[in-house]
Amino acid sequence: MHVTLVHVHVKPEHIEDFIAATQTNHEASVKEPGNLRFDVLQRDDDPTRFVLYEAYASAEDAGAHKQTQHYLSWRDTVAGWMASPRQGVLHKGLFPAARER
Repeated sequence: MHVTLVHVHVKPEHIEDFIAATQTNHEASVKEPGNLRFDVLQRDDDPTRFVLYEAYASAEDAGAHKQTQHYLSWRDTVAGWMASPRQGVLHKGLFPAARER
């Protein structure tokens, strides 16, 4: 399982815009081949901070995500709303084990 935790810091005036744009990206992402999870988390103690938990069956599936129209649209839409550049941290998912396709 190929997991990326994307840490995002959004300008306060764009929190609701970011949530709406990210929901659209989430809804399309969970339908992609190889997608296992696409969770969107907002910090309790700082509503300007988010984590996107993206789990794919393989690195190739994760790479294909970055070529989709919904991802490219999300990326371009939210770029100006960032308080700092987003940071993706790669992880190897151990448990639960990826389901066989």
